[in-house]
Amino acid sequence: MRIGLAVLTLAVIASGCAEGDSGRIPPAGGQQPLDAPPARALDSYASKLSAAHAARIVAAQRWGLRRVPLTAPPAPAKKPRIRTREGFEVDGHRRRSLPPVFTTVPTRDKVVFLTVDDGAEKDPAFLRMMSELKVPYSAFLSGYLIKDDYRYFEKMQDTGVVLNNHTLRHRYMPGLSYRAQKREICGMQRLIEKRYGKRPTLFRPPFGSYDRATLRAAKICGIEYVPLWNAEVFADRWEYREDRKLHPGDIVLTHFRGRDQWQGTMPDMIRRFLNKVTAEGYAVGRLEDYL
Repeated sequence: MRIGLAVLTLAVIASGCAEGDSGRIPPAGGQQPLDAPPARALDSYASKLSAAHAARIVAAQRWGLRRVPLTAPPAPAKKPRIRTREGFEVDGHRRRSLPPVFTTVPTRDKVVFLTVDDGAEKDPAFLRMMSELKVPYSAFLSGYLIKDDYRYFEKMQDTGVVLNNHTLRHRYMPGLSYRAQKREICGMQRLIEKRYGKRPTLFRPPFGSYDRATLRAAKICGIEYVPLWNAEVFADRWEYREDRKLHPGDIVLTHFRGRDQWQGTMPDMIRRFLNKVTAEGYAVGRLEDYL
């Protein structure tokens, strides 16, 4: 009922502002007339913001969230310097200028970043939920899992989601030769470029496992960053890399999974994810905005 009244009130305010508008604003004494369009434009912008927030309230209720997700701050004008996390280096990492491997983005913004791996489950409800809630996320796709429905990920891309590299066949990379790893990574680069028009710059190795050959191949294939994760969310639980809590800039992993593999659906997972991060005062940022 409160949501309906809020939306109705916004509509009444908007209609009231429109009535009786002559297109001019009376000037103060000695001043030239001020054209109304700039004032109307500002009012229109404010109305759009109010309407957008009202829509998020309705969407949060529709999808069963406890609170409306927080809005992330604007993308930083100066991007943070991304370095390889201590203990995640390979021999010659800095000397060879290999892509940094990291689990958290250095930022004071109280944001976390949602990343979704592989592409096995193609739940249309997930696309609707994320679109209605305006929650950003990044996808890391494996070629053999997306080939049966390229259109699903095209719809995802149309909403602003960046499609990134998770190899062609999701193999354990350190068990492969350098040439085989290069085929896995470069082959997926070509596939994404062919199907979706843009070559990725982000790569996540399957299982988070890599060696020096992985990073060498990734660099040759045009990869600039190798984001891993500091926490993982499922439909029924959370798991953490270290101290069982979220930190500003943490990358959160999840997967394209449904009831066949999980105790729930992708919307169930997003509900668990958003309820926690929102309750702890975090917004969900767009990872690519910080790189």
